[in-house]
Amino acid sequence: MISDQIQKAVQSAVAELGMQAGEVVLEHPGELSRGDYATNVAMALAKKAVVKPKDLAEKIATAIRAQNIPEIAKVEVAGPGFINFYLSQTFLVSEIAKIVSLGGQYGLNKTLAGKTVMLEYTSPNLFKPLHIGNLVGNILGESLSRLLIASGAEVKRINYPSDIGLTVAKGVWGLQKTGGNPKDIKALGEAYRVGNTAYDEAGDEKKEIEVINKALYEYSNPTLTTLRKDGIATSLLHLEMLCKKLGTKFDTQFFESQSALLGRDIVLANITNGIFEKSDGAVIYKGEVDGLHTRVFLNSHGLPTYEAKEVGLFKLKSEAYPNFDISITVTGNEQLDFFRVVFSAIKKVFKEETKGKVLRHVPNGFLTLTTGKMSSRKGNVITGESLIETVQEMVREKVKDRGFDVSTTEIVAESVAIGAIKYSILRQQMGSNIIFDFEKSLSFEGDSGPYLQYTTVRARTVLAKAKIVGLVPSTKNSPKSIGDLERVIYRFPEVLERATHDYAPHLLVTFAVELSATFNAFYANQTIIDGKDPDSLYRLAITSAVASVLEQCLYVLAIPLPEKM
Repeated sequence: MISDQIQKAVQSAVAELGMQAGEVVLEHPGELSRGDYATNVAMALAKKAVVKPKDLAEKIATAIRAQNIPEIAKVEVAGPGFINFYLSQTFLVSEIAKIVSLGGQYGLNKTLAGKTVMLEYTSPNLFKPLHIGNLVGNILGESLSRLLIASGAEVKRINYPSDIGLTVAKGVWGLQKTGGNPKDIKALGEAYRVGNTAYDEAGDEKKEIEVINKALYEYSNPTLTTLRKDGIATSLLHLEMLCKKLGTKFDTQFFESQSALLGRDIVLANITNGIFEKSDGAVIYKGEVDGLHTRVFLNSHGLPTYEAKEVGLFKLKSEAYPNFDISITVTGNEQLDFFRVVFSAIKKVFKEETKGKVLRHVPNGFLTLTTGKMSSRKGNVITGESLIETVQEMVREKVKDRGFDVSTTEIVAESVAIGAIKYSILRQQMGSNIIFDFEKSLSFEGDSGPYLQYTTVRARTVLAKAKIVGLVPSTKNSPKSIGDLERVIYRFPEVLERATHDYAPHLLVTFAVELSATFNAFYANQTIIDGKDPDSLYRLAITSAVASVLEQCLYVLAIPLPEKM
């Protein structure tokens, strides 16, 4: 990348002056008129060199100019000692040509080549509709998986649904009380609400639910087992349908019913070696020795807690993919402390299996509407399906006058609705809470998923019209001067790489919005298709490059792209 070349040029110039630059930090100036890159390396080194930052910056700039780097048109000193770099027109035009020729391969890198990543996300509690929090986890997890793949990693997508435990026991108890049909997802949601309310009241009902929970683990009551089986099947069907709509397909799916007893046995087997210890009838892990806290892995009834289930899950995952390099779990940020302790325990239990491996928890924030937080416990939940359907209906209303047939309207409504929701989540820094605003999320004027989709469709439409009249994009005859688009679009590879390194899809969102805004300004002020204008083919090349890079952005963000809007 050109940024690497500039960093090396700075390091070489600093070395000529008898100093060491170390890592050179480059930034893009806030305004394109101030250059394409800037560094404060002179200000960082000036104090040690006992010179004025601006004077040192001038010396460094002079040394860089002497290198005669073709890709750099100008190097200048600004302010108290910043060094600004202006890229050459030849380089920027060559990047447009490269994008057009490479298509969807532009910007891909090999920084994670040879690495196998286990990425676990979504992982809902079954026996009730998919909560909106799981929707957030799915959207973040899918985007992360595509970022990692774009950087050369082999990614194994893993789902870990909870199909046993108190949540299921509450639902089974609730079904018995409500008489609900376990094959109806709404009936499951109501049964869970009733069961959870009864459990929280801590009366005889709580004891009844705990008895059911134990019976479900032991498969000792055929009637209860059948209710659980039917409810789980219903939940999984709805989960599969929703994941398909969201563009996610898992490589492997493990269940808590698989990990629970396995985790229990592993915990019990590691008491004598001191990793776990008994305490008041339970089995605990004392994390204080690692600066953490104590957590219960087996409760006083001998049943595995979520902590023990994670131990069992790691066993299942590491057996399925023994050569993994990184294991990532995407869940809510309220589980940060939970995973610190669990990973500490896992590394001691599976010392050899985790040697040289990375275990990482990536947190996601809560999504709330402008009306506030939602909870399936109290029944005021908005499910993943209902959120999508609500936004879809709003899209149908927006596009009803565009003359689409019924089939096209439904495709556009679903694509735009999912794009709006995903954008609202992915635009936030990982772990930040999200406030979803229905109206703002559907704006076609910027800072929204539909805006990115509309801009991409616009660029595609221009290219389709050009093809009809026989015009082919070309950079052979570029104009005397270039515009802002060339100076924005070449940044895509470095944004993609940094977004992967930092686990930060929002960086890609920010870039895509800037590129879209720049293209729309270009579109408004240029006649792109003009057979009599020799610059028309170059403008088409830029349009082709924009369409290609925006398509890549949308793909990595897992935002669908309709043919029409």
